[in-house]
Amino acid sequence: MAPSIRLSPATRSLFDEPLAIAVQGLGPRQQVTLRTSLRDETGELFQASARYQAGDDGQLDLARCPALPGGSFSGLEPMGLLWALQPQKPFWRLVKRDVQSPFLLQLEVFEGHAERPGRLLAQAQHERAFLRDGVRRVPVREGRIRATLFLPPGSGPFPGIIDLYGTGGGLPEYRACLLANHGFAVLALAFYGYEDLPKGMKEFHLEYFEEAVNYMLQHTQVKGPGIGLLGHSKGGDLCVSMASFLKGITATALINGSVANVGAVLRYKDVTIPPLGINPKRVKVGKSGIADIIDALNNPLEGPDQQSFIPLEKAECCFLFIVGQDDHNWKSEFFAVEGSKRLQAHGKEKPEIVCYPGAGHYIEPPFFPMCAASMHLLFGKPVMWGGEPKAHCEAQIDAWQQIQAFFRKHLTGKPSGTSSKL
Repeated sequence: MAPSIRLSPATRSLFDEPLAIAVQGLGPRQQVTLRTSLRDETGELFQASARYQAGDDGQLDLARCPALPGGSFSGLEPMGLLWALQPQKPFWRLVKRDVQSPFLLQLEVFEGHAERPGRLLAQAQHERAFLRDGVRRVPVREGRIRATLFLPPGSGPFPGIIDLYGTGGGLPEYRACLLANHGFAVLALAFYGYEDLPKGMKEFHLEYFEEAVNYMLQHTQVKGPGIGLLGHSKGGDLCVSMASFLKGITATALINGSVANVGAVLRYKDVTIPPLGINPKRVKVGKSGIADIIDALNNPLEGPDQQSFIPLEKAECCFLFIVGQDDHNWKSEFFAVEGSKRLQAHGKEKPEIVCYPGAGHYIEPPFFPMCAASMHLLFGKPVMWGGEPKAHCEAQIDAWQQIQAFFRKHLTGKPSGTSSKL
């Protein structure tokens, strides 16, 4: 019997779902190297490999068999061949631009444990998809809004969420789309660097975001009376500002967000919040040329920088802070703790804070490989994002559950069974 790869699901799975990998038809205790490859939409290659030894029966099940030292990872890691994928081009991050097409994952089994791959014994292809069958993708161009709405299958109405990414600009849809697969109506909202929106991050007007909130509140497929906000990085502090000044927001979840306004002036009616000051002298650049910017921002508790602290005590919603404790973009845990103190000092409910040791800045949906460093648009050089790959991967899986449980609880009134880490 020739060796073959057995996958479950067999041909196609959603990107945030586990994939079971096994090899059958090997010799007793045969040594093999497994390799995964994936190309992003720009053609850049990501690869991971691991060394294994088959059982006495010639079977190799990654859920039961630990990887041996010498590959991209070792130990019992059923999903290691996915989360350990690394770009062959330095400082390149895996993102999904077109959610309507899947990523194509190639799996190969090679003979032996040599540095160079031995004889090819078996290969398989698998689609990692982003859109569940029946999820509707609706481009939104109403008034000034530039966005994409994802609606789950069925008649609805569904709990509604606005999803914001950070300083990369554009209109990333993959997180919103994956969240819609789980029963939420999610609006991926662009706010700069897209179509006719501002080209750069100079100033933002909260009226634009208010239009998006009102669009969701008035949508027949969105279950009221309020909606949720989900923001990562710069998207996080924009969500805090929206929650602080706008009506109709019930729950706000931040992934490594800030409670001070960062990077651009924020205006709303007669209110102006300046951006937190930056001291470039506090940026450390190592021999590799990668910058560590964790100390670049000023302290929003001191001097004139206090004006940048967003008045989140005005918010009428519940907060969830997802914190990577090895975030090197900025001090996410400090921001979460100070936000919590500010809320409680004003008699507001203590927010949920879920901290992940060993997790870096880009806490993405499950099984996205950790990006240790990439180009930063504002600094114009590669910066380190922090994180340790295995811990970061585990954080992504748990955070994804925490975020969904938080929104289910506050937007539908249904409790869920996940418990917080803190």
